Amino acid sequence: MSTHLVRDQTSTTGVPAPSGMHSFFALAAILGTQLMLLLDATVVNVALPGIGTHLGFSPTGMSWVLNVYTLAFGGLLLLGSRIGDLIGRRTALVWGVAAFTLASIAGGVAHDSTTLLVARGFQGAAAALAAPSTLALIATSFREGSERNRALSVFSAISGAGSAVGLTVGGMLTDWGSWRWVFFVNIPVGIAIVLLAPRFIQETERHRGGRFDVAGALTGTLGMASLVYAFIRVGESSWSDTRAVSTFVIAVLLLAAFLVNEIRVERPLVVLRLFADRNRALAYAVMLLMVAGMFGTFYFSTQYLQTYLGYSPLKTGFAFLPLAGPLFVAARIAPRALARFGAKRVASVGSSLTLVAAIWITQLSASDGYAQGILPTLILMGVGMGWTVMPLNTFILSGVEPKDAGSASGLLQTMQQVGGSLGLSVLVTVFGTVSRHHTTDPFIHGATAAFTLSAVFMSVALLLVLSLKQPRQHVLS
Repeated sequence: MSTHLVRDQTSTTGVPAPSGMHSFFALAAILGTQLMLLLDATVVNVALPGIGTHLGFSPTGMSWVLNVYTLAFGGLLLLGSRIGDLIGRRTALVWGVAAFTLASIAGGVAHDSTTLLVARGFQGAAAALAAPSTLALIATSFREGSERNRALSVFSAISGAGSAVGLTVGGMLTDWGSWRWVFFVNIPVGIAIVLLAPRFIQETERHRGGRFDVAGALTGTLGMASLVYAFIRVGESSWSDTRAVSTFVIAVLLLAAFLVNEIRVERPLVVLRLFADRNRALAYAVMLLMVAGMFGTFYFSTQYLQTYLGYSPLKTGFAFLPLAGPLFVAARIAPRALARFGAKRVASVGSSLTLVAAIWITQLSASDGYAQGILPTLILMGVGMGWTVMPLNTFILSGVEPKDAGSASGLLQTMQQVGGSLGLSVLVTVFGTVSRHHTTDPFIHGATAAFTLSAVFMSVALLLVLSLKQPRQHVLS
């Protein structure tokens, strides 16, 4: 989903960048890592009904299969970036991919819900170690100019369409094999990356100064996890549930402790001065809201297709291709549109289309077919997101000091992961609350309410985009 951008960087090793087949395998290892981590945030979506049946998840509890991964990924991402500074980016990528592969094996052989959720948490933590190194290694492995631009172009396209492609891949694996294959497919990819990366990617310089912000990682991740749990608990019971209320209180205390820690610590995970720039702060908020709405659309649309339309996992996966195609094309066109019309105009058009998509699906009914109920939403959302992500990156990276560029990009990834998990938990809460009060078509009533809240998220995002000021310079990939 994410499109990452980088300012001019040169290799810190002093070793000439590789060329020819050496460059091909280096890029293959980097892109393979990026695609594997992005796909895993959505590839299990289509497999959720099967997972729920075999492992005994409730309709609202199934969201934890997604949320545990994104919470661990987003909550530990900035810490993972710091570890990469210390041990070297190539080493961090290899260790992260190796741990991710082992966690995937554990998830694939899980025979109860607890084992699967623990495996998903380890997958997210491993992804947080590997992901920050992908873009940095492109900068150090490819010469500045056309060579690096070509690598960045492919990287951006893969990042833009990766999450949507995950839905199709998940359908194919589940239908041809079982839900367990959405985890097992990572094994050959992970092994290939672990073998290729040390041979074809040069190591980056290690930075030994400073300490890990362990307190920030713990309070931030546990605070967000508590908040997500509290929302899902409300969806399963009610707002008067004692455990839910207690967990809300714990979440507030942990997040307050996280904020205090980030203000006081020498090397914080979140560089708070990044929010001093109005444009950047608004762009972060827009990204969080839009990802929150998209995750809900994927989650409930997948269940609608299989539950009401009787689609197989394979057919459900292919049903999401109209999202991936337009998103990929729009992401490739976005740099030229950005240069001609400016970041604000492109982002305004993109977020407007995404809002129209969100409003369209609020009209979904049990009798609607795919062409009428789902297809227009997917096409509009694909184009909308393709024209929104890159302009938002421009606002986020415009005017960033070189020492804060890595933190700004890492915080963008964090907003995407946290936005997905927190947004989905809120939408699941609305779904559970509304569906309990309807004996006829409880799923449709609950999903419609969740889609309506998703449209509210998109409406606020559009208002924030319209309030942005055109950045002084463009950062293109």
